[in-house]
Amino acid sequence: MPSASHPAQAARPPGAGKAASLVILLFCQVCAMSVWFASAAAVATIKQTVTLTSWQEALLTSSVQAGFVAGTIISALLGLADRFDPRRLFMISAWVAAGATLLLVVCPPAGAPVYVLRFLTGMCMAGVYPVGMRLAATWANRDLGLLIGLLVGALTLGSASPHLLAAFGGMQWTSVYLAAGALAAVAGLAINACGVGPAMTRAVRLNPAAVAQAWRQRPLRLANLGYLGHMWELYAMWAWLAVFLQFSFEASGAAEPRLAAERITFIAIGAGAIGAWAGGWLADRYGRTAVTTIAMLISASCAATIGWTAGAPMAVVATIAVVWGISAIADSAQFSASIAELGAPDSIGTLLTAQTCAGFLLTLVSIHLVPPVQAALGWPGAFGMLAIGPAIGCVMMLRLRGDPASLRMANGRR
Repeated sequence: MPSASHPAQAARPPGAGKAASLVILLFCQVCAMSVWFASAAAVATIKQTVTLTSWQEALLTSSVQAGFVAGTIISALLGLADRFDPRRLFMISAWVAAGATLLLVVCPPAGAPVYVLRFLTGMCMAGVYPVGMRLAATWANRDLGLLIGLLVGALTLGSASPHLLAAFGGMQWTSVYLAAGALAAVAGLAINACGVGPAMTRAVRLNPAAVAQAWRQRPLRLANLGYLGHMWELYAMWAWLAVFLQFSFEASGAAEPRLAAERITFIAIGAGAIGAWAGGWLADRYGRTAVTTIAMLISASCAATIGWTAGAPMAVVATIAVVWGISAIADSAQFSASIAELGAPDSIGTLLTAQTCAGFLLTLVSIHLVPPVQAALGWPGAFGMLAIGPAIGCVMMLRLRGDPASLRMANGRR
């Protein structure tokens, strides 16, 4: 019997084997994450019903981010992902998020009740996204980057899926919420069929001090700072890309600019799944710091460029948007994989939750900064501001590459 000061190897709960479990987990992640960006996809049809200020429009997304931050703080301090069966935590979180999303249908499209429900949804996502990564990591066997990359790809598809729903002409905002809520409910049920891998290590006691590892240990700190640079850009891009594309397509005289913007946004964000999967495969073979640095260089270049193309032919703008969508997420899973390889085994769930907490707290700033910067400097200034994050992230990951501890990453490939 292990002592209270040492990690305990958890008995494996019943469930499917590795391949089946990963398929189930990916399916559940796509379905559950659809509630995250439901408002961002529904906002175009909401604006046909009521007048929204840019602040109200941003709140529809940032209230979810704020809820996620609150949820991850609670989860990290209580060590929920390391102390309890992650499938049960995922199930409860997905079901509560589904209920909160379905309640939006009976609320006015904007206002305090909506923001409260979106905040609650974000809190529940703290029991879905990092918990899903924790589940994937339990099956890792020299393929951690690929496994978490697959999961982040599923998250990307889930985040893009509401834009696909909104791209169908005539679909009302209530239908987007109904579909997203139903998908999250299905995810909560299906996750029970997922198995837990042999690498599952259960913490036997509450240890809030585990969070401090994230900043006290230099390798973990550098990986987290790289992640923050990545997050400064990612969710602000996801939140405002459809708005920019509609503006650009209207300026170029494209037919049905709103529907075209939603379709291209779905393709650009959804294509990020390819980037996440490819990034994981490449990082396991060539190193995490190499893949993250190259991906951030490309995404920073796209961010600095795309704002200047407003009004250009649709093919030009769409091409840059898709490349941006792929590169902006290609590195995401590798920051989490780095934490899983550099951190203490019985604190991985807590460290992953703390990492995502810090990252999403930063997104609250960047998402809300885009409208005033855009008003003052136009889209080149707004998206150029986002390029600062991945540029700094490159520096942090190159510094991590020079740290001896980086040899624990990607089987020594760093």
